[in-house]
Amino acid sequence: MSRAERAVHARLLRSELRLIFGRRRNWVGALVLASVPVLIAIAVRAAGSSSGDSFVFGQITDNGLFVALAALTVELPFFLPIAVSAISADAVAGEANLGTLRYLLVTPVDRARLLVVKMTAISVFAAVAVLLVAAVGSAIGLAIFGGGDVLTVSGTTLGFGEGLLRLLLVCAYLTVCLVALGAVGLFISTLTEQPIAATIATLGVTLASQILDALSQLSAIHPYLLTHYWTDFGELLRDPLSLAPLGPGVLCAVAYVAVFGTAAWARFTTADVSA
Repeated sequence: MSRAERAVHARLLRSELRLIFGRRRNWVGALVLASVPVLIAIAVRAAGSSSGDSFVFGQITDNGLFVALAALTVELPFFLPIAVSAISADAVAGEANLGTLRYLLVTPVDRARLLVVKMTAISVFAAVAVLLVAAVGSAIGLAIFGGGDVLTVSGTTLGFGEGLLRLLLVCAYLTVCLVALGAVGLFISTLTEQPIAATIATLGVTLASQILDALSQLSAIHPYLLTHYWTDFGELLRDPLSLAPLGPGVLCAVAYVAVFGTAAWARFTTADVSA
């Protein structure tokens, strides 16, 4: 890639990120994501205890970092996927719907590189969304319940710094999972000029995967489902730490990105958007 091409690539990425993070509707979505950890913290504080079947929820009053983990657990099945679905589905379909896609392609960058820029922007958004939930959850959790040692699923305790590192690893793993969903959304976005339809279809893929994953009769296909490994982030709360159990989830996410990224490239590079 020449210097001029890199400059165009960087300019397109900056423009894409400004478009994503500059829209009011996306700010409203961010407020919804940030409100969940606040509601969890207030509810637990008002109840005076956080006892329950979930290990994460049961530890909130002992350490505020668990508010972030609880919020990520709550938002993972629906709120985070719908945020990523909306952004990824709008990547191409939104441009086509507004009639700006054909003008965008006039710039000296080929379609494949433009698709890479959009996928990169989707990945950045996924990371920011996860970190937003974790940051707000940690801040309000520590403010209300304090910090200190972090109890692990194994029954041992970790120092606050180590606990914070585990939370960041959880965020990284969930980002990888959501990037895979973003690749699915990007592909669907190349199939239509209606971003709302693409968003619904992408979210539908997520919900269908969760439903199929809940059916024990279909256990043979579970390892191939998009959402099957999403909850494996709980392995990061064990002591000693082992990243091996996260391997299948990461490989599954990479496979989805490769397959649907290639499908998006095949569709986008051959589609007629000049009319």
